[in-house]
Amino acid sequence: MSRILPHPLLTLALILMWLVLTRASLGHLVLGTAVGVGAGLVYARLETGPTRLRSVTALVRLAGVVALDIVRSNAAVAVLIVSSRRHRKSGFVEIPLRLQDPTGLALLAMIITGTPGTAWLEHDRASGVLLLHVFDLKDPEDWRHLIRTRYEALLLEAFA
Repeated sequence: MSRILPHPLLTLALILMWLVLTRASLGHLVLGTAVGVGAGLVYARLETGPTRLRSVTALVRLAGVVALDIVRSNAAVAVLIVSSRRHRKSGFVEIPLRLQDPTGLALLAMIITGTPGTAWLEHDRASGVLLLHVFDLKDPEDWRHLIRTRYEALLLEAFA
């Protein structure tokens, strides 16, 4: 890894993707190369170091739980959108997390944001509190319990 190309495979993949998505020309090759090199340099600055994975089976179980929850959430949000809007109340929930690992937190952010009806708004690293927006909030304590027992517990098993 050099200072100019800290991630040569990432850079090459981004250049190729750029050329596939645009008409391949000399100008797009130059522009795609600039984007690829720039993205590689940015990614190198964001790296937190090697991730210590303790349990692959926890991640496999988490993938199954998340897949099931996304299907359920899609159905629930579709019903809410089609039905009367009177009964829906959006809101914010603060959830104290025990998870500190950056990779685990990034996965949790992707899970929450990728699940219809929820959005990860912010995480205070000092206090460990996650601010979550919920499309149809009935009981904040249910959401705290869900995030901590279904997702955070498996992420702690995998990364802590």
